[in-house]
Amino acid sequence: MPISQKTELDDIAIDRIIEMAWEDRTPFDAIKFQFGLAEADVKALMKKELKFSSYKLWRQRVENCKTKHAAKRAEGIDRFKCKLQRAISNNKISKR
Repeated sequence: MPISQKTELDDIAIDRIIEMAWEDRTPFDAIKFQFGLAEADVKALMKKELKFSSYKLWRQRVENCKTKHAAKRAEGIDRFKCKLQRAISNNKISKR
């Protein structure tokens, strides 16, 4: 049974996952770390939540994006969180 079926996600979590999935610099590993959804689960969620035309655009964008997949990322980028973020779940940049 896929993780997405085991865990019920609330509307806020679904919105955040969709937002992270649309961001070019957020890899699928970050979504898995924060929400426990594998890449296939994210694709299924996007297909379910988006209009079909939006889903097609997103899939084309993801396939051509080198930063969404850890294997395609440049060497030396081994994190998915900015050093200035307090915690990945809060997504707040610390004030200096």
